[in-house]
Amino acid sequence: MAMSLSNEEIGRYSRHLIMPEVGMEGQLKLKNAKVLLIGTGGLGAPVAMYLAAAGVGKLGLVDFDTVDVSNLQRQVIHGTKDIGKKKVDSAEETMKDINPFIEVVKYEVPLTSANALEILKDYDIVADGTDNFPTRFLVNDACVLLGIPNVYASIFRFEGQATVFCKDDGPCYRCLYPEPPPPGLVPSCAEGGVLGILPGVVGLIQATEVIKLILGEGQPLQGRLMLYDALAMKFRELKIRRNPECQGKCTVVKELIDYQQFCGVPHQEAHLPAPVSSTDIAPQEVKQLIDSGADFVLVDVREPHEYQICKIDRARLMPLGDLPKRLDELDKNADIVMHCKMGGRSAKACDLLRASGFTKVRNMTGGILAWAEKVDPTVPKY
Repeated sequence: MAMSLSNEEIGRYSRHLIMPEVGMEGQLKLKNAKVLLIGTGGLGAPVAMYLAAAGVGKLGLVDFDTVDVSNLQRQVIHGTKDIGKKKVDSAEETMKDINPFIEVVKYEVPLTSANALEILKDYDIVADGTDNFPTRFLVNDACVLLGIPNVYASIFRFEGQATVFCKDDGPCYRCLYPEPPPPGLVPSCAEGGVLGILPGVVGLIQATEVIKLILGEGQPLQGRLMLYDALAMKFRELKIRRNPECQGKCTVVKELIDYQQFCGVPHQEAHLPAPVSSTDIAPQEVKQLIDSGADFVLVDVREPHEYQICKIDRARLMPLGDLPKRLDELDKNADIVMHCKMGGRSAKACDLLRASGFTKVRNMTGGILAWAEKVDPTVPKY
């Protein structure tokens, strides 16, 4: 445990040291603190940069993704030069450039029930910046079992939320969400988008809560869910009550489970392609139908603003939300192929048509992104 600061560190943290709420004692708390960041994406980027700048001594990074050009609109810890680089390596480089006095520990692995407790056990606080329900439940349950505070945040389009779970006798994620939503009900940021600035605002609130917990200052967002609406520029707060059945200790979380199964998300082995249904059709096959002049209908169920980004010339735009009231525009006996961005929405559209009596409906696997990759590279990806 560090007992002092070097002269260079004193100069670096001088604006902290002259604040009575921080001072030398508080800065040493920061230097001796160990914080684990789950994800180095939109939320993890500002959290990692500001905790590094603040002098948090040990920062762990969990991420097994690589930097993609689509990340750069919001994941400010990475730059154009980092495209294709491992995110943990890119993040470490930026963090050490901001502050060479910190230690960065990289975990380039997916967080699973098999490794979560081993990874989390060496840290004082966890900052969860993940974007999927299985990992959020996993992080929560591991924090409950280990007794580690979980500083949580999430973002979508123009809205964000943040709170502190698992601190002392406060509520946990399962108090807010006892059960995961049905698969596919809540779109991801890749499907619904996110304002690039939004994770900066919400991530810095998350980082602030981490600093407050380390210092033992202020009122943490424990039992309070902060909601932020960027379009209205409003903050509001909701109370989160602990599960009344948990007396002093969580009685819901007893062990780590299969979170993919719990959330209804099918397992996909990394080395195996996704299974193809008999009602699926590959983009290359759709191209063959077009080139051969086959009599079929290609329907794009994306939103109009997505259609403006890129489109397949043959496709008719019928957004998924409008489809139920536009079914009479389609022939129930026609050969119909549906597509969207990645295949999820068009799969729902196929189910809707089949339930309505359509007999020949297929889903183009991978959506227009797969079309751009496998058929027409001039089509932009988004």
